[in-house]
Amino acid sequence: MRRRDFITLLGGATAWPLATQAQPVGLPVVAYISASISPASPGPTLVALRQALAEAGYVDGRNVAIQFHSAEGQYDRIPTIIDELVRRQVAVIVASPTPAALVAKAATKTIPVLFGVTDDPVKLGLVASLARPGGNATGVNFYLAEFGLSAKRLGLLRELVPQTTRIAALVNPKNAENAEAVTRDVTAAGSAIGAQIEVVHASDKQEIEAAFATFVQKRVDALLVGTDPFFFSRRLQLATLATRHAIPTIYTVREYPEAGGLMSYGTSLKEVYQQLGAYAGRILKGEKPNDLPVVQMNKFEFVINLPTARALGLTVPPSLLARADEVID
Repeated sequence: MRRRDFITLLGGATAWPLATQAQPVGLPVVAYISASISPASPGPTLVALRQALAEAGYVDGRNVAIQFHSAEGQYDRIPTIIDELVRRQVAVIVASPTPAALVAKAATKTIPVLFGVTDDPVKLGLVASLARPGGNATGVNFYLAEFGLSAKRLGLLRELVPQTTRIAALVNPKNAENAEAVTRDVTAAGSAIGAQIEVVHASDKQEIEAAFATFVQKRVDALLVGTDPFFFSRRLQLATLATRHAIPTIYTVREYPEAGGLMSYGTSLKEVYQQLGAYAGRILKGEKPNDLPVVQMNKFEFVINLPTARALGLTVPPSLLARADEVID
C-alpha cells in the first residue's frame, strides 16, 4: 500500500472515541503517539523520551507535559487521535512508526512533528531532504528492515543453528508497507543462502498464538520476527512462545532478548527516542524543524540471551559471543 492510499484509507476510516488527557494549564504539551505500543506499558521508548527532555531542561509535570497516546494496533484510530492533538494545539507531536508519522504530517502544517521511521522519509514525503527538511517535520530514520538486515539476521541464525533450512518470518499485515518490505527482504535473503522462507501474518495476540501453531505444524527450524511496534509490545508473549515451542528466534531490537528472546540485531530504540527527545527540547526552546536535519541511525547492536539459548539446547559458538555487543547471562 502506498503513502497516498494509506492516508486515504485512514481518512475514511471509522472514527474511534479518544480518551484524551487534560490539557495542562500553562504547560507546553509534547504528545507522543504510537500506532501499537500498549498505553498500559509504553516501556523504554517513553522513558528515553522523558530522560532526553529532562536533560534539555524540560521535566514532565514541572515545565512540560509529556502525554502518551496509542492506537493499540488499530490503525484506523490514528487520525482521530492526531486530529484531537491538532485541535488542542499541542506544542510538539512525536509520531512513530511510519503510519502515525504520515497522518501527523498530513494533519498539520504548523505544529512541529518529530517522526521515527524505518523507511526513507524523503520517499515517504515527510521531508524535502534529510539535511533541510523544508517544513514542520523532522526526526530520525532508523534501519530495522532495510539495507540487507534480514540477510544479516538470517546469517546469525544459520551460524547458531547450522542445519537451518526452513525459516519462518512473522509480519504484521496491518502495517502493510513495512510487512511488504520485510517479506521482500527476507525472501531474497533466504534465497541467497538456500533457505525456504515461510511468511506468516499476525496482527493480534490470538493470531500470534495461531502463528506458532503454524510454525510447529510446518516444522520450521528457526524464526525471524519482523520489525513492527505491535510485535514490540508483545515481546514477552513472543519470547515465551518461542522458548515453549523450542524455535530459535531472532528479533530486531535488544528489548526482545531482555524479555527472554534468544537474540537480536538492529538499531537501539533507546538512542532513537533519546534523539527525538533532544529535538523536542530544542523545538521547545524556539528552534524550527526545518533547521534540524533528519538523523540517520546506522549503528547496529547484536544481543544474545544465554539462558534462553541453554533452554533451547543450543551452544552459542565463541565466534558469535565475541561479536555480540551484549551477552545476557
